[in-house]
Amino acid sequence: MRRLVTEQLEAWKESPRRKPLIVRGARQVGKTWAIAQFGRDSFDAVHIVDLERRRDWHRVFEPDLEAPRILAELELLLGRRITPGRELLFFDEIQACPRALVALRYFLEQLPDLHVVAAGSLLEFATRDLSFPVGRVQFLNLYPMTLQEFFWATGQDVAAEVVGGPPMPQAPAAHDMLLDQVRRYLFVGGMPECVHVYAQTGSLRDVFEVQDELATAYREDFGKYAPRADKDCLNAVLSSVARDVGRQTKYVRLADGFKSPTIKRAFDLLTMAQVARKVRAASPAGVPLGSSASGKRFKSLLVDVGLMQRLSGLRSDIEYAKPDLLAVYDGALAEQFVGQELAAATRHDLYYWTRSERASSAEVDYLIETPVETKAGAGVGTAAGIRPIEVKSGPAGRLRSLHMLLEQYPGCAPGVVLSGAPFAQLPEQKLVIVPLYFAGSVGRGLLSGVGAVERS
Repeated sequence: MRRLVTEQLEAWKESPRRKPLIVRGARQVGKTWAIAQFGRDSFDAVHIVDLERRRDWHRVFEPDLEAPRILAELELLLGRRITPGRELLFFDEIQACPRALVALRYFLEQLPDLHVVAAGSLLEFATRDLSFPVGRVQFLNLYPMTLQEFFWATGQDVAAEVVGGPPMPQAPAAHDMLLDQVRRYLFVGGMPECVHVYAQTGSLRDVFEVQDELATAYREDFGKYAPRADKDCLNAVLSSVARDVGRQTKYVRLADGFKSPTIKRAFDLLTMAQVARKVRAASPAGVPLGSSASGKRFKSLLVDVGLMQRLSGLRSDIEYAKPDLLAVYDGALAEQFVGQELAAATRHDLYYWTRSERASSAEVDYLIETPVETKAGAGVGTAAGIRPIEVKSGPAGRLRSLHMLLEQYPGCAPGVVLSGAPFAQLPEQKLVIVPLYFAGSVGRGLLSGVGAVERS
């Protein structure tokens, strides 16, 4: 299956500042497959050392952390030479051997020509008592498959090309077809095994069985978090996050019968494992958004929209039949989908805007940092800006919160409305209506030519 991460791996391979690379991500998002395929396509050979399966090989890292000695012993165990510059050394499930993580810095210092990639989940747990090689490694995060990757996997290359490009009007038949595929993606999700099963069988029932298996695997992982969190509390929080997407997260709502510190610890562990994601409230006054982000006010996303719909317990037969995508599970699936696409596209934290007052409250679903076209005097340029994004099914005139934000922060215009409606520019309202299937393009800043902002 074609993955967008391959382009980033190729850039790492060719970089003159290359360091050992650690690919992170939640379990089952396709780290092993993507790296192994990259190794086969871009090198003479790839040498895979699975440190979870071959725990007896951990002894290689015990005497010392000298990279030439480690390489020589790995060659003996693998029965093959490992040629720097031409072949890839891949440490899979590196969290199972913390000393291997520390050893990466010595590969940089002593074998700089060797291409070394490591992949793992729960790395924060494995490294909490270690001196991690900060500054000696690079990081890359892998997410579930995006809508564009879903199209590639299901043989819809033309659709993949469309959603990978800048948002623009589509013919009515094409628009309806793409929205119908978004509906399918909302229930299949982007976990590679689910996408593969759907591509092979076309059966959502088969996909749901895989999703149940993945949810069980995640819950079994909770034992690895002990004694740092209560297993029952983790289980409850996982299900509650799936049900609460789109609403401000309050710890007391996530798990009945547990005290707030216990719930917070469970939630924090799920975010560390990248099973859940925080979307913090921030001000659109300027970049970086993180400088104004709230530590107390946030919403949550799950790792994947397919797992979210399964864990939330919604009636898939009823919800799938709803004609309006924004009506499916009261819009929560669409908001999860958009957040997932934006996270994969920006590879940064996500934020939202909220203003609560006694008389009224206002909220805009997402804020992202993006390049925006600017006009200053006779020149046109590009600057870092903030794009407000609302996931909405109603007409533009009813977007009270987004209009309020744009009135208070006019430099953020145009605001983006992601919906089931066709593409349209509404300059009089400082809005762009963008179909849901272009969410990833919005995250990549491909709206930069729309509605240039005047700056003095």
